[in-house]
Amino acid sequence: MTDMVSNPLIVSPEKPVVPQSSIVSTKRDSRSSDGDYPEGGLQAWLVVFGSFLVYFSSFGIINSFGTFQEFYVREYLSSYSPTAIAFIGSLQITLLYVMGIIIGPIFDAKGFKYLYPIGAVGSVASLVALSFTRSNQIWQQFLSQGVLLGISVGFGYYPALSLVGHYFSRRRALAMGIVAAGSSAGGVCLPIMFTRLFKSIGFGWSVRVAALITLCCYSITMLISRTRLPPKPLKGMRYLIDFGGFKDPRYSVLAVGCVLVNLGLYSPYYYIEPYAVECGISDAVHPYLLSMINGLSFFGRILGGQLADRYGRLNVLCPATVLSGILCLVLWLPSTSAAPLIVFACTYGFFSGVFISVSSAAVGQISPVEKLGARMGTFFLPTAVATLVGTPIGGVFVRHGTKAEYHNVVVFAGVMVLVGSVFLSVSRFLCSRDLRAKW
Repeated sequence: MTDMVSNPLIVSPEKPVVPQSSIVSTKRDSRSSDGDYPEGGLQAWLVVFGSFLVYFSSFGIINSFGTFQEFYVREYLSSYSPTAIAFIGSLQITLLYVMGIIIGPIFDAKGFKYLYPIGAVGSVASLVALSFTRSNQIWQQFLSQGVLLGISVGFGYYPALSLVGHYFSRRRALAMGIVAAGSSAGGVCLPIMFTRLFKSIGFGWSVRVAALITLCCYSITMLISRTRLPPKPLKGMRYLIDFGGFKDPRYSVLAVGCVLVNLGLYSPYYYIEPYAVECGISDAVHPYLLSMINGLSFFGRILGGQLADRYGRLNVLCPATVLSGILCLVLWLPSTSAAPLIVFACTYGFFSGVFISVSSAAVGQISPVEKLGARMGTFFLPTAVATLVGTPIGGVFVRHGTKAEYHNVVVFAGVMVLVGSVFLSVSRFLCSRDLRAKW
């Protein structure tokens, strides 16, 4: 969270207020203090490291779906269309977001004590089940990789992010950025691992290796993580979904912007490798493009979080999102050789990483900390729809795998990200019209 001591223009995250004018009150909430949060220390950073491991093992596998997409289209599910295959990956993220409306409030009430074990068992079971699926039986991959893994990952994703919010306020964007970088690190290492292991030990054993990695990461996380805030009673099922945030125009407009951005955000993650193959890029380059995107996304998430703490969440989020859309249209669209595709993969990975990292911190800035899990879960519920249809829409454009069809994917992705960035900017101006304010 931004430094409320040095900048009195920031509204306390524990008491979000809808601004009634373009000038935000300079009066601080007397209940809010940076001293309420450790902002560091051994236990706080152990929690960050544990959350990083959860993201590495769980969301890192989801970020590796571009490698699965290329393998499925080329070999394992070759009798099915790219659109049908893309639904497996998009369903993972959709169910991840949908589960947030339940998991977030449970975390607020009970902590991670029951959630992490469910996430660990479910994720490992889904990967083991995937390893025994048969080729050209897409319903098996759909259920194990799409449904079960998508549901299970949420039990680690939301506690990992929300738990960090209990330890950091002034440095929350940086801490959340480090956690989010775990998925980028997984997205770098795991696609390379899968690409090589698919060829050497086969599909089944490759996925079982990923299951073992997931089990180890969750085990370490459960040993070193601690909940800081005391639990609160769960009042009933009707309190699980917290739509109160949508009464705040900043929250609502930010949610619309994130929905639009997510319609196009993941298209490069899914389609850059098959596009590179269509362009005749050599085997020495195209298998590593997804890892390049995820690798630079790692730095984008950490540096983006640090910049967001210094200059404001939305102040960093908006320009990074605009640049992501521009890169699709200006750099990816005309690229037909290795060099420009490598440049695009690196730059897009960095700026899209900033969006992925800082968007969660921006939600936390305008949400009360005691409702942080519930507000984040509800915020990403509409985004689930975008992630479900976004990449499959790209697959609809690719019927025969020609360059022109992939260009349609690029245009769709770039336009959606740019239009979404407009709404993000509107949310920023609803916070304050003073561009120097740390929002």
